[in-house]
Amino acid sequence: MILTYGSQQDYDGMAGKSTDLPAWTEEEFAAMGAFMEAFNKELEESGELVETRGLAAPVHTRRLGSQDGAPVVTDGPYAETQEVLAGYWIVECESFDRATEIAARFAECPAPAHARATAYADVRPIVESRTDLEL
Repeated sequence: MILTYGSQQDYDGMAGKSTDLPAWTEEEFAAMGAFMEAFNKELEESGELVETRGLAAPVHTRRLGSQDGAPVVTDGPYAETQEVLAGYWIVECESFDRATEIAARFAECPAPAHARATAYADVRPIVESRTDLEL
């Protein structure tokens, strides 16, 4: 699984809202969209794409925990963290190294310099059973 991250500030910038950082231009947002469409199509055509989804902004998130055995719901975004999961790709490929090669392509994604400077992705295997969790 390839995971990408963003903050509420990133989502606001992509929506054209200025925060502490400049808003994305329509051209920058369109270039990112075109890159993602081409990236997804390439993975689809190679047979490596299983699923991909982008996620809504953190402001539309609810975090559930528990306190004294009772559920506790907190609306996002959360002061204790800046970045949250922004989207994911599930790929089925020949190796962990190949999944890493695929994720490395995100460095080619057009974005404003301030967004590119903090962008990253994680590559993590998906476990199929409890035994997969054994170290």
